[in-house]
Amino acid sequence: MFEEPVEPRAFNRGALNETTHEDLEVYGVSELEERIEALQAEIARTRAFLDKKRAGRDAANALFGRLD
Repeated sequence: MFEEPVEPRAFNRGALNETTHEDLEVYGVSELEERIEALQAEIARTRAFLDKKRAGRDAANALFGRLD
């Protein structure tokens, strides 16, 4: 059976906005270090997925011509 392609979702800045505007004064040093580690891991995960998306787009562009 043929499945329709899933449309990309618009980026929801709600959670990111909450995270970037959170009061950091209430955290101790170890909590801030954990926060940095978690944010760096999320950045790495996002970059890896971005690289995967770009590779797919580049492969499609090479096969069919420029699509974007």
